[in-house]
Amino acid sequence: MVSLLSRFTQDESGATAIEYGLIAGLISVVIIAAVSAIGTDLKAKFEAIQNALSGAKPA
Repeated sequence: MVSLLSRFTQDESGATAIEYGLIAGLISVVIIAAVSAIGTDLKAKFEAIQNALSGAKPA
């Protein structure tokens, strides 16, 4: 029983998996924030194009 408990306390594979999970989560948050910022800017550009085209006279 003591050797089982000793092996359990020295096993770091679970900690490594948790670290990889946290890194993946952080990367996901950064990607979502970047896409949201780009999407907002892109929406504004398309609205400006739409407004410019709606003011143009037909040929």
